Amino acid sequence: MPHPPQTGRLPASIWALGFVSLLMDISSELIHSLLPVFMVSVLGISMFTVGLLEGAAEATALIVKVFSGTLSDWWGKRKPLALLGYGLGAITKPLFALATSVEPIIAARLIDRVGKGLRGAPRDALIADIVPSEQRGAAFGLRQSLDTVGAFLGPMLAVAFMLLWANDVRTVLWVAVIPAFLCVALLAWGVTEPERAPGQARVNPIRRENLHRLDRRFWGVAVLGGVFTLARFSEAFLVLRAQDGGLPMAWVPAVLIAMNMVFALGAYPLGKLADRMDHRSLLAAGLVLLVLADLLLAGYANEAGFWLGIALWGLHMAATQGLLAAMVADVAPAELRGTAYGFFNLVCGLALLVASTLAGWLWDQAGPQATFLAGAAIACLALVVLWLESHKR
Repeated sequence: MPHPPQTGRLPASIWALGFVSLLMDISSELIHSLLPVFMVSVLGISMFTVGLLEGAAEATALIVKVFSGTLSDWWGKRKPLALLGYGLGAITKPLFALATSVEPIIAARLIDRVGKGLRGAPRDALIADIVPSEQRGAAFGLRQSLDTVGAFLGPMLAVAFMLLWANDVRTVLWVAVIPAFLCVALLAWGVTEPERAPGQARVNPIRRENLHRLDRRFWGVAVLGGVFTLARFSEAFLVLRAQDGGLPMAWVPAVLIAMNMVFALGAYPLGKLADRMDHRSLLAAGLVLLVLADLLLAGYANEAGFWLGIALWGLHMAATQGLLAAMVADVAPAELRGTAYGFFNLVCGLALLVASTLAGWLWDQAGPQATFLAGAAIACLALVVLWLESHKR
């Protein structure tokens, strides 16, 4: 597949995909920064139920990526599937504002995550198709960075409108509809998909001989991604930890603002750094940051320690999330990239379901300290797995 000339600059379509992610994350995070507290404080559901819902929602998104990624490889087109996924996410946003009980919220959350699953693997494969291998770290880092700018702008808007409209959650949720539909328009008209190389035949990714081409190197990256995800449960628990510590409801979204601001500032430079250093060393550094974050959040001795923990959580995300996506691209055949991202996210989806459900159960049984101490312990286990994997090479 032809690549753009090497000028050192990323193609315009990569920037457009980044802003597509930014707009959808503004919409999604505006909603999600208020949703956990709304469910617990207003609807009275348990922490275990929050954990189960968050885990099931995110796992749904990651598992659906298997099918969308495989279909994009067989079809040879990524953009239409990404457009379908973003469109499905956009049309669910009004459902949150219209809901009067927990059941519509659950339905909207799960449908929204199906949309995320449909778009995720084709979009990541499209990024890998557009840029050459020596720019992948930067490309994935840029998309992750812009995505994360949206992830802190969304909660920032939530805080502003909650203060402006005297905690009228329903009216604030209507604001999320606007960037969601702008995102779909930008993807439709602002992103150009590379043409399939002349003479390149369609590939059936689920044939046995093709699946065997996802070799031990790929599955090693998938296992690493799964163990990382076990250590990093849903960010809903960061929001709930803030409320548990006494932060007023209108200001609770500030937790995601702070975390995602650090994430956004770090993702692109750390993505460029990943193109020039050993990947496993950067992953190990990210895990150390997560351990420190969990210990600070478990203690919550003072506000400074809490906000430092939130910042370290964001820095951990910046160091690892785009890097894992780039590592998948490095070990997967070009014509099977969508399938590779699908299976990678299947592993991560199952791990996230387990992690978030366990986090909610521990919170109900033993309090928030137990939840974050367990996260730190699993992150230490992930460091051991990473060390063992490195010494097998």
